Amino acid sequence: MAISEKSNQGLMKAIKRMHTLVESDDLERVRASQENISALLKHRELNYEPFQVGEIPSEWVSVKRSHMRKFVIFYCHGGGYNTGSFHYARSITNKLSSTTSMDVLSFDYRLAPEHPYPSATEDAMAVWDYLMHLGYGARDVIVAGDSAGGNLALSLVLKLKEQKRILPKGLILFSPWTDLTGSGKSYETKVDVDPILNREYLDNAIAAYASGQDLKNPLISPLFGNFTGFPPTYIQVGSNELLLSDSLLLKKNLEKYHVPVRLEEYKGMWHVFQMSPFKTAYDAMDQVAEFIFDICR
Repeated sequence: MAISEKSNQGLMKAIKRMHTLVESDDLERVRASQENISALLKHRELNYEPFQVGEIPSEWVSVKRSHMRKFVIFYCHGGGYNTGSFHYARSITNKLSSTTSMDVLSFDYRLAPEHPYPSATEDAMAVWDYLMHLGYGARDVIVAGDSAGGNLALSLVLKLKEQKRILPKGLILFSPWTDLTGSGKSYETKVDVDPILNREYLDNAIAAYASGQDLKNPLISPLFGNFTGFPPTYIQVGSNELLLSDSLLLKKNLEKYHVPVRLEEYKGMWHVFQMSPFKTAYDAMDQVAEFIFDICR
């Protein structure tokens, strides 16, 4: 599941340099940079249909060939809750739609610090309700997300469970940020090898999104949630991630509640490596498609 060690080290060094440059910018410049990059992410074999859910910008991504219409993927983008958009998420939603031949709905939830917790969860619920009003049943939907979007995907399902509503068919999580308390061992053991994240970045994101909040609130740190009755869950994570423990501990807690869960740890990979345009990322998407087809049979 890993590319060659030499190539891997080169990629990680390049990503580290790029991320250091991004961190030196102010928030608005980071957001603008992501939108500029997103202009390159349109694929000629895919359709992009923008729409609004109230004031929430949203998008359908779908393949132009014949495809599965009964089931859809509800996607929550990452970005530390303070950056990111459905445009930038096309690096993953393109692959999801192409590999699974399913329609993917993604959306721009409100971002911190302008809109801290619980704004993102409120927006996710609004888009979920919109999907239900279109005529989809909860069991026709697979919820997915990367990083903070993985956090939001889990929080959405916990909120649905709290309201005693029907839960989605399944969950797919790419490097999910599940524990804002940072209690896992990887926050210490992976600090020198993670090319994407560092504690300063995470601390700033937490301060923007959840200042003054109880970080053990399951809607903020889903790791501490009650997962009774949760749908089958598939997690992908890189072995060189600061957030590796967030995935490993989540798997352990899901198992404690007897949730069917599968975790793939990709050796030598980094945070949300699935965004990258190389073979390991596409192989990972093939595994996602396999998981979806298994639970949808």
